[in-house]
Amino acid sequence: FNGKQAAGFSVSLATGANAVSTAAAVRDTMQGLASALPEGVTVDAPFDTSPFVKESIEKVYHTLIEAVVLVFLVILVFLQSWRATLIPTIAVPVVLLGTFGVLSAFGMSINTLTMFAMVLAIGLLVDDAIVVVENVERVMEEEGLGPVEATEKSMKEITGALIGIVLVLSAVFLPMAFMGGSTGVIYRQFSVTIISAMVLSLGVALILTPAMCAVLLKPRNHGGGIAPARWFNRGLARATLGYGGVAGYLSRRALRSLIVLVAIGGAVALLYERLPTSFLPQEDQGTMMVIVELPDGATTERTLAVVQQLESYLLTEESDTVRSVFAAQGFGFGGTGPNRAMLFVSLHDFADRAGFDVATLVQRANAKFLNGRAGRVVFIQPPAIQGLGNSAGFNMYLLDQGGAGAEALAAAATTLTERAAESGLVEGLRGADSASETALRLDLDQQKATAFGLSISEVNSMLSVIFSGRSVNDFVFGGELRPVIVQGVAEARMQPEDIEKWHARNSADEMVPFSAITTQTWEQLPSRLSRYGGTLALEISGSPVKGVSSGVAMETMEQLVADLPGSYGVAWTGLSYQERLSGNQAPLLYALSVVVVFLCLAALYESWSVPLSVMMTVPIGVLGALAAALVFGQSNDVYFKVGLLTTVGLAARNAILIVEFAHSLYEKGMPLVDAAVTAAKQRLRPILMTTFAFMLGVLPLAIATGAGAGAQRAIGIGVLGGMASSAVIGIFFVASFYVAIMKLKLMMGGKAPKPRS
Repeated sequence: FNGKQAAGFSVSLATGANAVSTAAAVRDTMQGLASALPEGVTVDAPFDTSPFVKESIEKVYHTLIEAVVLVFLVILVFLQSWRATLIPTIAVPVVLLGTFGVLSAFGMSINTLTMFAMVLAIGLLVDDAIVVVENVERVMEEEGLGPVEATEKSMKEITGALIGIVLVLSAVFLPMAFMGGSTGVIYRQFSVTIISAMVLSLGVALILTPAMCAVLLKPRNHGGGIAPARWFNRGLARATLGYGGVAGYLSRRALRSLIVLVAIGGAVALLYERLPTSFLPQEDQGTMMVIVELPDGATTERTLAVVQQLESYLLTEESDTVRSVFAAQGFGFGGTGPNRAMLFVSLHDFADRAGFDVATLVQRANAKFLNGRAGRVVFIQPPAIQGLGNSAGFNMYLLDQGGAGAEALAAAATTLTERAAESGLVEGLRGADSASETALRLDLDQQKATAFGLSISEVNSMLSVIFSGRSVNDFVFGGELRPVIVQGVAEARMQPEDIEKWHARNSADEMVPFSAITTQTWEQLPSRLSRYGGTLALEISGSPVKGVSSGVAMETMEQLVADLPGSYGVAWTGLSYQERLSGNQAPLLYALSVVVVFLCLAALYESWSVPLSVMMTVPIGVLGALAAALVFGQSNDVYFKVGLLTTVGLAARNAILIVEFAHSLYEKGMPLVDAAVTAAKQRLRPILMTTFAFMLGVLPLAIATGAGAGAQRAIGIGVLGGMASSAVIGIFFVASFYVAIMKLKLMMGGKAPKPRS
């Protein structure tokens, strides 16, 4: 440890245990034992994953507070009233506390995933309250009603829209709760959290918010106020007029907008195919590992010299980043032996190494030790989820599907790793060249042994005592019980020819030399005989180079395996298997979410045309999410999929606010285009309020740094892009899509609604 002699042991988390509390309990226990340690002996934790978890949750706490503040400011800017702003703001703690209660009832904990969901929910849960407050104020201003009367009328107008919004957002996340595998565990955290928050926010919007509106809101002059407020209101009024003009223009050419929709659908498909895939974003967890593999036959001394060189480099040249180095000799991911070693490197706290991240350190160190003459040295990061794989990157088995044999498989693996390294897309390849090792074979002539009066068990027992030792007794020394171990002296068991000098006692009490009954040969044997699904296999691991996703690296390896001569296959394990599984589940998840949303809206509005016009706006939001991910170098991982589904729900939410009111006006006898344009202009203000509130609520996720930033950015960037496209482009097409569907319905023989009061 840091160049000093040390003894290490690991503590693994039991199933269902909490990582942070367990680590704290272990530290407390070790501190309690510190007084019993000999003088000069101290205890340290050179590899601990709990600080990253605590730091990640702490970061999300800050993000949550920032989101609440930003949402509050957006509401204040639009409503320009402390009373009106207070009403939706009060909904935040009420719904959050209720959501924590639901999580507890489901046996879930406060972790990074549920906290991410909470941040997403901040922008969602105030939507209903914002819509209520904005509509009450509009009715008070336009019709001159008092707060109580305005609240009653407003709730009659928007209750259906509120229920529809919550149904859509809940339906989007409902299929997540039933997905299987490790991906399903992640999805379930988001699903339960967001659905709970949405249902509770609906209850607040229907019960608490109207009561507060009736009590707190007062009639006021919207033309007055401070100069910035007047400028904002005039700008918003002009924007509403301009928006109404564009919406009317598109609505009068509604069928042409369907061509635009087809083009957007094609762009979505193209961008989705181009977006690189991965399972989870790689995080800076404050730790890394170093694998040392020297050639077969390398001595302990040679391995130790390489380890000391690595320690010196990390503790001196990288001292700004590295806090400690714990080196363990004799084992590695590829097996055990004197030619192997592992180093566990702990970095300084995030605040103490600003600008120094583990990915950059790994890349720099791998470049420095790439062509080491002593052997292979690979710097790697731990896996994104502890317990799924040994390291970040990809893990696979090369399968001998044609039965070529161990030697041919080893040669194919060597060729594969060489070609992969030449591709420039992967690095840190390991495991393939450990296919064989030199071994000394000792053959016992059983006939000669029997003739000399020796049994096989006696010979094996003697060899075991000489080379491995055997405990035969115990004795007390210095107040401690110590074992008596019988073993051959080191000088007499160092060379292969030493075996021939040893003797075994036969049944006649005579000493028989091993040279008379044994012969020795050197041969190459597999260091490990691995099978996968009954097929001879070799495990190979590696990492994508910085800037390349794990999905691209996996596709590269699959193509290289396909190009190998012979019949070889690939089987993914660990996180790589989960990545493939999540990719296969994604189309089903998207399809289920869209179908459930459509069915919920169809049941709510008792119509297929209204839900269809709502769902037609979804591709515009999805296009923005995909474009943002590509521009900012994000991957199509689990967190991005959560953000994409959130975009689906929010895009549909904006459309519901317009379509539901337009359909109501159309049923009352207003001309179709006029109903659509009127609804679009009237709902623009609440749409902009809720959209900007949500966008600023997730902005801290999109620009996050430090612990857990990879996951936060994966969610935030996609959602932010999706909402931006929905707000800038999507709202212009909502009215035209509704008009197009209604016209198609009439063309197919449907009847126009009869005017009703």
